[in-house]
Amino acid sequence: MPFTPPSAFTTRPDLTGTFGMTASTHWLATATGQSVLERGGTAFDAAAAAAFVLHLVEPHLNGPGGDLTALFATAAEPGTPVVLMGQGPAPAGASIAHFQAEGLDLVPGSGALAAAVPGAVDAWLLLLEAHGTWELRDVLAHAIAMARDGHPLSPGAARSIASMAAFFRAHWPTSAALWLRADGTPPEPGDVVRNPVWAGVLEELVEAGDALGPDVDRTARIRAARDAWATGRVAQAIDRSVRTPHRHSSGRDHAGVIRAADLAGFRASFEPAATTAFRGTTVAKTGPWGQGPALLAALAILEPLDDDRLDPSTAEGVHTIAEAMKLALADREAWFGDDGEAPLDLLLSSGYAAERRALIGDRASTELRPGDGDGRPALPRLRTASEYSAGVDGVGEPTVTATGDLRGDTCHLDVVDRWGNIVAATPSGGWLQSSPTVPELGFCLGTRLQMTWLEEGTASTLRPGRRPRTTLTPTLLLRDGHAVAALGTPGGDQQDQWQLPYLLRVLVGGWSPQQAIDAPAFHTTSFPGSFWPRTWEPGGLVVEDRLGDDVIRELEARGHVVTRVGGWELGRLTTVGRDPATGVLHAAANPRAMQGYAAGR
Repeated sequence: MPFTPPSAFTTRPDLTGTFGMTASTHWLATATGQSVLERGGTAFDAAAAAAFVLHLVEPHLNGPGGDLTALFATAAEPGTPVVLMGQGPAPAGASIAHFQAEGLDLVPGSGALAAAVPGAVDAWLLLLEAHGTWELRDVLAHAIAMARDGHPLSPGAARSIASMAAFFRAHWPTSAALWLRADGTPPEPGDVVRNPVWAGVLEELVEAGDALGPDVDRTARIRAARDAWATGRVAQAIDRSVRTPHRHSSGRDHAGVIRAADLAGFRASFEPAATTAFRGTTVAKTGPWGQGPALLAALAILEPLDDDRLDPSTAEGVHTIAEAMKLALADREAWFGDDGEAPLDLLLSSGYAAERRALIGDRASTELRPGDGDGRPALPRLRTASEYSAGVDGVGEPTVTATGDLRGDTCHLDVVDRWGNIVAATPSGGWLQSSPTVPELGFCLGTRLQMTWLEEGTASTLRPGRRPRTTLTPTLLLRDGHAVAALGTPGGDQQDQWQLPYLLRVLVGGWSPQQAIDAPAFHTTSFPGSFWPRTWEPGGLVVEDRLGDDVIRELEARGHVVTRVGGWELGRLTTVGRDPATGVLHAAANPRAMQGYAAGR
């Protein structure tokens, strides 16, 4: 039978044009990116400008102390997907022995002890240096003005600040000073908030390049800004700040171990993408130091199945998709990490996919079932939620909970220009809930180290100098030697799970991007979570109510432990794309959370 027809109603139009398109998880970032395109900037200039605005307008979802992964292709090499790697490593002092001496068996979900080296700022500057055309001063002008003059606080950010207000007052006074009113109360949605300290830091980066004089080219000025970030006042201020013990999600006070030398030793980089072919389209992701290849593995499992088993609107489709993701995420847990040993050629091969496909039965699996292989790393000890109390002070990584509660999350942005340059980027970390604000800088550090294990022998065991396995996983689609779409979503472990039904609806069902974004979403929780306290729910499946009572009842009959959420709760996917044959561009954005917008002409 054919795919379920899409709804005739969509929340937004599918945008089309020929000049340029920008989509992001906040309208001010979208407007910023599009304004750069309108003034002659490339997709790379626009993406960087929008990203620095996202630091300000979604401070509960990302920040300058966080991290970033992106996929892009240039107009000069439209068939070559490239990864922008902005994931910093564990500091030199972040050893298992140190955490154990602190009385910890997991890396905390909040506090500076969980901080990896900040990677987002240097990554955006690298992209500008290598592929941008604008001067850094012009790219950062939007963010500098917004930080100094202020912007209306979004409802989501206001909720996050309000939820943290008592904690800030009791334990993180520097965060209270930045985010609470003078009387100690949290701001309201719509209040104009400012961050002049951060504006000053950005201006210092610009001045570091300008100090080289007018005869130095643009790239040298940006390199000077990168050096200033890594070795100057920012690094020294972080070093001083984290030495003061402060409350972590463990419920105890710890000092951080990140030092100025850790920042000086890190630079963002470009890497080749991991790819697989699915129904005539090449799907590009990060390497297995991120979770991206899990989506590729799921696509390989699903590739030869009949279309009616791939329809995310039916019980058969949801069951099949969820079971494929369970298998792919089990392999993520068994193999993925920053040791370079994940056998992607095997994990993405047709023979291995066939073996995994044969494990999908009529009933929901409640086991973690990684594939066999010589030399496979050990699995961590599995933990259920009942083993950990939710009552300790602090919060873990902001992400969507099993019940759909949006405590916080990540950001995403996509940009395509008229020349064919295209970017999909997922910035995250360093949100206002992560760790105490560094007062001299106006931002806090991220907590990406919580994605490592304090158990020896796993694929993602904590190691100084190694990257934690990130959940950030943007996607680039290519066809006939050209990049044709960029997409992604916030959502932690769910990012690829929400992208998979979208891809199936577009690539198999023939739905438009906006139709696929608006359709009901779901995800499994039947695997170890990447975020503190690293628990799992065997057989768990979270669904939007709009999936329908009949479909949900059949899923329950198949053994899925179903949690219903509201109708519009799961995912904030955005996308842009380009038809290389006609030059026509497209974009679409998500209505969920009421912040994402696409714009273009």
